Amino acid sequence: MTSDQAPALWPFVAAPGLPPTGAQIGIDVLAGGAFYADPLGWVLRDDVGVTNPNVICFGKPGRGKSATTKAFLLRMLDFGYKALILGDPKDEYEPLARALGVTPIAVGPGLPARINPLDFGPLATGWERLSRAEADARAGVVFGRWLTLLRGLVCSQRVGANPVPFGPVEEQVVKTALRELTGHASAASRLRETTIPALWHLLANPSDTLVTDCRYGSARQLLDETRLLRDALGQLVDGALAGLFDAPTTIRLDWDAPLASLSLSRLLPLGDEAVGIALTCLSSWGRGLRELARPGELRITVRDEVWKQMRLGPDAVKSFDADLRLSRSSGDIQWANAHKPADLLSVGAAGSQAVTIAKDLLHLADTTILHGQDAGVADELETLLGLPPMARDVVTRWAMQGKGRALWRVGERHYKVQTVLHPLEAQLTFTNDAITGAA
Repeated sequence: MTSDQAPALWPFVAAPGLPPTGAQIGIDVLAGGAFYADPLGWVLRDDVGVTNPNVICFGKPGRGKSATTKAFLLRMLDFGYKALILGDPKDEYEPLARALGVTPIAVGPGLPARINPLDFGPLATGWERLSRAEADARAGVVFGRWLTLLRGLVCSQRVGANPVPFGPVEEQVVKTALRELTGHASAASRLRETTIPALWHLLANPSDTLVTDCRYGSARQLLDETRLLRDALGQLVDGALAGLFDAPTTIRLDWDAPLASLSLSRLLPLGDEAVGIALTCLSSWGRGLRELARPGELRITVRDEVWKQMRLGPDAVKSFDADLRLSRSSGDIQWANAHKPADLLSVGAAGSQAVTIAKDLLHLADTTILHGQDAGVADELETLLGLPPMARDVVTRWAMQGKGRALWRVGERHYKVQTVLHPLEAQLTFTNDAITGAA
């Protein structure tokens, strides 16, 4: 037959090759050559069809999800990238950090590390030299980040089966209190750092200025109408995470180091909700650190076990959503790990606002990596990700037959990839120490 007829009988299944830039991950099984991953580089090319550098990596435990993530981090270091692990719940990145000469920062009860999610971050630099208009613009960015965080934290608390409300009234009260606590309301040339306990204390003991600015008739009326808000903040101050995220920041990240990691394994005995709240606080704090990132300062921000953060409710999902949407402006590759796509649907009831937002997150990551999944997950692969039958079978059959096998979806293209590890990388990415008893 002619070359025009041959594809009709046997379609060529290999997608167009990607440019050989970035991290060499392994083998493109269909094409027979090397497979390279370069999320930011793909954004700059019109022929790849990628509009953002975000990556979501799914995989059943033991199928190579963590190994692929760490291999990508290690190999991108050679291209000038730095890595930030915003919360390592199981200390999986500790061997990698120590191999690079970095000591992970541990956060937990009884440890000295404190992280203030209401930290100004780099935006506090040179505030006294700003004009009023410039100061207002910068304050809008800072207060917007804080409100997104506080809304997520407050709504993670429950009144029966319902989240604590955080509507326009609560937002106005919190915003006004933050302006008073920092000195922005009085046009202070140098703003004061504040904390969640300070906010809670002011709402519990409102000043005359706060009562007037919030248009309440009396302090008693303010107290009566903000009771749920104050109780929710009080739970954060006196609850399981007391002393961890309610004081000025005591740690300093070395931005010149190849990798920075924040360990949360000491929080695991406190439960998934405590870990989720910690991840939400770290997410907001990390976003603040990158608000004045220098052009060309490339960073990979890894978020592990994101389902624990998202189960706090729709506003915690919105906080994660904000991080993904800022990836282009900050120059970061946002890399999130989860077990399966349905993890995103565990944030609420079917058809709820939370589930709708969570589904939209899948469209904010133009690169999706699908390691092996059980056959029972096949339906959600089609429903949530729109995978055709051939691609779905790659994930539930071929990828389940060996570690490191995955279907990479880059834009609308699909690649059947086998991650290849160097023996040293295999040691650094091994996560079964608890099972084998290895030191």
